[in-house]
Amino acid sequence: MNRRILLAAAAATLAAGPAFAQAPACTPAVPDSELVKPRTLVMSTNPTLPPLQFVNAQGQLQGMRVELGTEIARRLCLTPEYVRIEFSAMIPGLAARRWDMINTGIFYTEERARMMHMIRYENNAVAISAARGNPLNIRAQQDLAGRTVGVEIGGFEERRLREISQTLQQAGGRPINIRTFDNFALAFQALRAGQVEAVTSIDAVAAEFDQRGEFPRVLHGLFPTPAALAFRSRPLAEAVSRVLVQMNQDGSLKALFDRYGVSLAEGGFAVVGPQ
Repeated sequence: MNRRILLAAAAATLAAGPAFAQAPACTPAVPDSELVKPRTLVMSTNPTLPPLQFVNAQGQLQGMRVELGTEIARRLCLTPEYVRIEFSAMIPGLAARRWDMINTGIFYTEERARMMHMIRYENNAVAISAARGNPLNIRAQQDLAGRTVGVEIGGFEERRLREISQTLQQAGGRPINIRTFDNFALAFQALRAGQVEAVTSIDAVAAEFDQRGEFPRVLHGLFPTPAALAFRSRPLAEAVSRVLVQMNQDGSLKALFDRYGVSLAEGGFAVVGPQ
């Protein structure tokens, strides 16, 4: 599979930084029957969301969610393995047992929780990025009427952008010309090239591009909704929930989130999903 990136556990642990030391040999906390691959935690990610998940100049997966997934695997005594895939394929791939865990900050919805087991762990929201200098002076959702806006296909962000467009139409305004892309990297490339006039993404990503001086984050905090990890196996989800509780208690989870300017979701990392 040419879109697959497999990283060795040692390399991934080094990427996680000094807060997460290498664990001694131990017994896996999850039986092989609950895993796609023996003694391995296979995670899907679409590394187009800096600083949360991205590929650096050396081709290595980096970011808060990559570090989190690596530490979860370490504490479960499993080897982390990452599959690079577009978001639109993640839920079908989980159902088909191509990976054990969706680790891409998937927005939590009740509809999704009826299909798979989810753990809410991170606060998130939708944001709008404008072209450099914000030449259209986008300050409110109403300013998006009639504009061409890019977004990743098939996700929470696209759904909410369409809701904004419908609301604008109902108020007598022009609909948004929505252009979908396979991933956020392509959407931001289109914004850079002037092919779209704004991009809908998530707060942390929009803030990163704003801080780089590339695209101002003109709207943020829209539709606040927790991000989640998602699983096919409930025993695996429950084991990961226990790890998150442990990390929260020992302070390592907050330390990781603080380094990236992300806040923890409330709720105690409960597993929500089909019984």
